[in-house]
Amino acid sequence: MLHRHVNGRSTLDLYEPINVLKPVAPDLWIVDGSEVRFGLGWLKFPFSTRMTIVRLRSGELVLHSPVAYSSALRSAIEILGPIRYLVAPNSLHYWWVPDWKAAVPAAKVLAVRGLTRRAKRRIDVDTLLVGRHSPWPDDVDLLVVRGDMLTEAVLFHRGSRTLILTDLIENFEPSRIHSWLLRLLVKLAGAADPDGKAPIDMRLSFFGRRTALRLAVRQMLDWDPERVIVSHGRWYETDGASELRRAFRWAL
Repeated sequence: MLHRHVNGRSTLDLYEPINVLKPVAPDLWIVDGSEVRFGLGWLKFPFSTRMTIVRLRSGELVLHSPVAYSSALRSAIEILGPIRYLVAPNSLHYWWVPDWKAAVPAAKVLAVRGLTRRAKRRIDVDTLLVGRHSPWPDDVDLLVVRGDMLTEAVLFHRGSRTLILTDLIENFEPSRIHSWLLRLLVKLAGAADPDGKAPIDMRLSFFGRRTALRLAVRQMLDWDPERVIVSHGRWYETDGASELRRAFRWAL
């Protein structure tokens, strides 16, 4: 079992400071959050969390993959504008959406198809994210990538040329992991910085959908992103398109 603490310290160094707004580009912020643990049975892996906030031209805010709710964080975010959309971009990144919805009932919940069936807590979805039908066509492009393990909604914020992913690329930094077993597993999975990518089990789940995945990656490359934000590990502040080609070379 992977213990929460090794030699008196956390198994995983978080991206401090956590639960504060960090500017990325005009109308774009991230919030690095607390640790979550995910796995099967007794084997639980620690994951850092990250929310991305997009301010639309209307001034409304989109919260992508919300981190744990707190009234202090909500107040800091609402200085930027009204929270109008809560995005659960895949079947793993939804846990805190109901908490935000309860606190901001006017916000709409957007999610990929099948989430309500797979979720381990109740989540009421207002709008499904499907295909390339962006709810915000003037600001954000949408691409839903379907896989056997999970389906992920990819966002591209045109104003800042930023691609927003969750699990299609994971890029854990070994220096932040204090468990030798976890470091080994992350490297074996192919999700270790500086060569982070989708972990091996997820890559295998796309075996029967390689053509569709290849087309989806080519669309991401056509957007020519300057940066790529991922939910787990170091994100890419520059050379976004180059990082995409590297991370998805297994699919191209």
